[in-house]
Amino acid sequence: MAMRQLWLVAIGYSAGAKISSIKDFRVCSAHFSEDDYIPNQGGKSKKRILKSSAVPVPWVTDHFCKFVFNDSSVKRLKDGYTVTGRVLSHLAKMYVDTISSGSVPCLENAVIAMAMIENEAAVKVGLQVYQSGMEKLKVSFPLELKAVSSKHQHLSNTATQAFMKRSFRDTDGKYLKSLEEKINELFDGYLCQNEQASKRRCEDLLSSLSAPMMEKLIQGFYAKPGGYDLFCKDLEDIGKKYKIQANKGVKAEEVLDEFLKQKSVDSNAILQADKKLTEKEKKMKAEEKEKAALLHQEIKAKEEKQRQLEEKMEAERQSNEERMRQMKEKMDEEMRLQREEFERAMDCKLREQADLLKKGFKEKADRMRQEIEEFKKRSTEPETNRAKEFAVNLENGSRRHEETMAEIMQNHREQMMEIQKKNINSSVDCCIM
Repeated sequence: MAMRQLWLVAIGYSAGAKISSIKDFRVCSAHFSEDDYIPNQGGKSKKRILKSSAVPVPWVTDHFCKFVFNDSSVKRLKDGYTVTGRVLSHLAKMYVDTISSGSVPCLENAVIAMAMIENEAAVKVGLQVYQSGMEKLKVSFPLELKAVSSKHQHLSNTATQAFMKRSFRDTDGKYLKSLEEKINELFDGYLCQNEQASKRRCEDLLSSLSAPMMEKLIQGFYAKPGGYDLFCKDLEDIGKKYKIQANKGVKAEEVLDEFLKQKSVDSNAILQADKKLTEKEKKMKAEEKEKAALLHQEIKAKEEKQRQLEEKMEAERQSNEERMRQMKEKMDEEMRLQREEFERAMDCKLREQADLLKKGFKEKADRMRQEIEEFKKRSTEPETNRAKEFAVNLENGSRRHEETMAEIMQNHREQMMEIQKKNINSSVDCCIM
């Protein structure tokens, strides 16, 4: 429709009216809105210019709108439901569609259809309210079940209130029940997401806390006697540190239980290895103890032998001294007897010499004197030889005694060195094992 025809309709003429001149027509500015004017660009002219697309609003339409907004009462259906512009548009569309299809419009049917549309929209509004609030809460996951449930309850009530404001003729509670079911489905989904977030958080915590223990495990730190106790202590420390951590969520205990079950495999392996190593260590200690006992007994035996040897050496020394003493006594006795015999013989010869001199047998007396001198020489020589022989025997006896003692001591030293060597080898073997 041309702009001229629109203006004609707006001022009360038909679109096809033939008017020779419109110069005598005037249209009040009240029939135009501010959007119909070209904005003043800061000029001094007070004249306002309409846009080329501006069309005056008919007075009847304007008057009707003012009456509807200011004077007419609120339209309600027979059950008291307020007819808003949205509801009215639904009713109008249904009437038009019904008439267009050739059917007879029925207000009750239109209201029922409108109620279905409004209730479905009310369910969507309620779900949107609930989902919007839970999405904001989701940023804080993981949370304890109590916190999530409390927020769910609050948002569920808020969503129900939003549904109630929009719903219409849900007398059997069908749409409210649908809203509750969908909210519960969403709630289950958020609970699942919260559990997943809790599981990830707890697994990350345990992975971080157990990293040093895993490093020890890789390096074989626990592969030694007593390693099982060390592993259990480290595992217990991890559990204590884990429990004091905050914001673990609903899966805290379950994840810890699963972690401990996984580590029980390593724990059992370490325990079995520990038992084997402990048994081996006990066996080694028993063998070492047995060797030590045998070595100790051998040392005691050698010490006893040494004591006996020393006693034997002392007895030998005393025996040797006693032999030397007896030999000396015997030699002294023999020499004493020889001297006594020599003295008797000398005394006899001297008396005989004196008798010869007294009787005047000077030659015989001289021969006797010579015999006496020779006799003295013969008597002194055996005594000297006997003294020399005794000295030689004494020296030989002492030398034999010293050689015997030296040989015995050398044998004893060699035996003790052999025992010490065994002791050192035994200690080295224990260290290697």
